[in-house]
Amino acid sequence: MTLRPPPKPPELHRVVALLQPPQPTFPLACASEVFGDHGPAVPARYAFEVCTEHPGPVRTEAGYDLVVTAGLEALERADTVLVPGWPRPADTEVPPAVVEAVRRAHRRGARIVGLCSGAFVPAAAGLLDGRRAATHWARAAELAARHPQARVDPAVLYVDHGDVATSAGSAAGVDLCLHLVSADQGAAYAMRVARQMVMPPHREGCQLQYADLPTSGPVPDSLAPLLEWLSGHLDQPVSVAEMALRSQVSARTLTRRFTEQLGVSPGRWLLDRRIAATRALLEETDLPVETIARRVGLSSAVNLRRRFHEALHTTPAAYRRAFRASAPGQVGRAG
Repeated sequence: MTLRPPPKPPELHRVVALLQPPQPTFPLACASEVFGDHGPAVPARYAFEVCTEHPGPVRTEAGYDLVVTAGLEALERADTVLVPGWPRPADTEVPPAVVEAVRRAHRRGARIVGLCSGAFVPAAAGLLDGRRAATHWARAAELAARHPQARVDPAVLYVDHGDVATSAGSAAGVDLCLHLVSADQGAAYAMRVARQMVMPPHREGCQLQYADLPTSGPVPDSLAPLLEWLSGHLDQPVSVAEMALRSQVSARTLTRRFTEQLGVSPGRWLLDRRIAATRALLEETDLPVETIARRVGLSSAVNLRRRFHEALHTTPAAYRRAFRASAPGQVGRAG
């Protein structure tokens, strides 16, 4: 009997973070936490490293130095170039060598990601011209003024164009990084990483909920208790009227709160959660589509297939083949 060779492990996706003094520590930590080593509980799919224009000690905003040994040549081997914040003053240009290195990486197919103020780097490289972009709400006006061809959206948590992605401030960098993991490796793998970080794989709403607000006027009631209840009862048919009754408000008031706080209608939010649960079950189980449909509250395989195709432009079967999660002890392929 001829023995088959063991399957070859998937090649790691190389993420290279481009640092600049004084380096903000939080967005760098967010990126390294998502793309770094998670131990045996989560199979390695990424290799994470850092570089800087001038190798050596890199001062941080927290008062300590990072010793970075790799220069801009590291970007030449990156699958994703990630800029975890760019703390230069408003009148400071991105160095020409950095701009050219980022452009070269993009031309050869690397994905360029700017977290928070890191959006200023792809903008300086012209990669956001004519495109929506996100950055911290407090620097959105500055980004728009310096790069008027970019369409800066001060509300969104992140914007992903596939080849270029940008996020809002601080913790929104985690939202974008987990979104990219989901796009690269599938929703179930992203959920594993999120669980390891003890956080949800997807945050609701937009960054305007964190911006400075007027000191007077009513504060909208939180939807959190209702959202938590809905997430635990996806298998049950729930109407907007029933949601409103549970929240002890009118259906009109509930819809307004969803629009104000989350930017979507109650029905849209619930459908998005059901699609997310469907993706995870397709990746992690062998359950038939009919069974999955009942578990996520989409009633039938026919309805699930229709809704799934509307949301992701593919079929459940094709999605399962592309993003099947690894079995314990096995190495799966990246999607």
